[in-house]
Amino acid sequence: MEKSTRCRIANTDLAILAGDITQQDTDAIVNAANSRLRGGGGVDGAIHRAAGPIIDRQCRVYIREHGSLPPGRAMWTDSGNLKAKYVIHTVGPIYRNDEESEPILRSAYQESLRLADDLGARSISFPAISAGVYGYPLDKAARVALTAITDYLREGDTSLVLVQMVCFTDSSYAAFHRALKGCEAVMGDE
Repeated sequence: MEKSTRCRIANTDLAILAGDITQQDTDAIVNAANSRLRGGGGVDGAIHRAAGPIIDRQCRVYIREHGSLPPGRAMWTDSGNLKAKYVIHTVGPIYRNDEESEPILRSAYQESLRLADDLGARSISFPAISAGVYGYPLDKAARVALTAITDYLREGDTSLVLVQMVCFTDSSYAAFHRALKGCEAVMGDE
């Protein structure tokens, strides 16, 4: 049974769900990539494997033409064998401390949302960026993610009608669920 919870921010539904990001049928899914866009472990490796070789080819072209993707920035590729139309690759920070890492993590989410809007996407699915091998504490990562998404959606002018946080583990789902309740308390009745 899939767990999920949601709230509405402006004209967009924000959902937290337990599941596998490679199985999401949204216009875009976000890949928590490394700066060299080389399909490592975790969600990055899972997305590269599920999509097939097209992502790797397009990432190699990007690196050849632009160099490494800096933390906090985003780029996109086609989705290959995935249900999504696009894969948006973003690089989160390797966690050092809140002051240094939070602005980069916030930017990774907001740059991905901007790129989804540029692509005309109506829906997007995110993993918990930087909360795996990059060591960002899960509760802090969830709070930064949902605050960044909420702030972006409140700005208005977005094509997105659905933003999903897709949590692969129970602990990730619990952290994002707690953070969503915190965002709702701040939002009040919108």
